[in-house]
Amino acid sequence: MGEANRRKKLGIPPRQKPVEFPKLDKESIKKKVRATLYKYPIIPFIFYGGAISVLIGGLLYVIKSYKLY
Repeated sequence: MGEANRRKKLGIPPRQKPVEFPKLDKESIKKKVRATLYKYPIIPFIFYGGAISVLIGGLLYVIKSYKLY
């Protein structure tokens, strides 16, 4: 007989297991990100260019779909 069945027969609630989350080392992540950005300085321009193009495309889609032109 397992512990779960025994607890069920006795009317005891299930045993609570402690939840452990992995520890994130924020400083090492910051160092890796900064090193990557220093190695490839074009990345922010690509990111912002892509974001602006998505926003402009969305704006054009809304204008076209609602026939606001």
